[in-house]
Amino acid sequence: MTTRRTFLAAGAAIGASTILPTALLAGSHASNAFETEAGPITVHPVSHASFVMETPVGVIYADPVGDPAQYADLPEPDFILITHEHGDHYNAETLTALAVGKTQILTNPAVYDMLPADLKMKAQQAANGETVDVAGLMIEAVPAYNITDGRLEFHPPGRDNGYVFEIGGKRIYISGDTEGTPEMRALGDIFIAFVSMNLPFTMDAGQAADAVSEFQPAFVYPYHYRGRDGGTQDPKEFASLLGETDAETEVRIGDWYNPDVI
Repeated sequence: MTTRRTFLAAGAAIGASTILPTALLAGSHASNAFETEAGPITVHPVSHASFVMETPVGVIYADPVGDPAQYADLPEPDFILITHEHGDHYNAETLTALAVGKTQILTNPAVYDMLPADLKMKAQQAANGETVDVAGLMIEAVPAYNITDGRLEFHPPGRDNGYVFEIGGKRIYISGDTEGTPEMRALGDIFIAFVSMNLPFTMDAGQAADAVSEFQPAFVYPYHYRGRDGGTQDPKEFASLLGETDAETEVRIGDWYNPDVI
């Protein structure tokens, strides 16, 4: 597989802790690799809302922003998924640097309209509730929005996306910026979920745990958890609260905020 530099051994640079439903931290770092019928999926947290997934159908980048050098040791993307236009999720300069060769981009309509012409040629758009075929990968756009008074202006209904897609018989959910909406709670048969939690922009750890306890993915990564004015959420608190619900979900904590990365 093509890389931007010599590829790092899986897990060598970016680790993850695992927290069992009982909310006890395991003594060693857990793998970011997950088996599917078609082969392994490997998750590489990058920063905040940005991560990379190596999968049997190609390499997926989610909301890549910031210095493209952050991705230098990772494989080039086959797919780039953009949830919405906020600067911690969408940056045209970063996309231009990363979207090389056969890269295909999927965005919500608002971001699609903002794309420079060269990027738009590589892109498709999906509105809330639509499912599109992106180079053979069927991707559903799940509504992502705020539902709490005082937060509604950040992510209004109908604009932003989360995404669900299936690889090797396993369904993966990327929440984007959202609260625990009815659409999130109604999800079924999710294998890996990436769920945002920060204030005032999305939701707190308790709200996130409550929502995740309803759709019960096999694994969940809390991400996007740095907030404003004391709104940063603790992923370990999220895991503890989720454990109290008896949800059969294993929490993985990725290194989203490595000071050497951001």
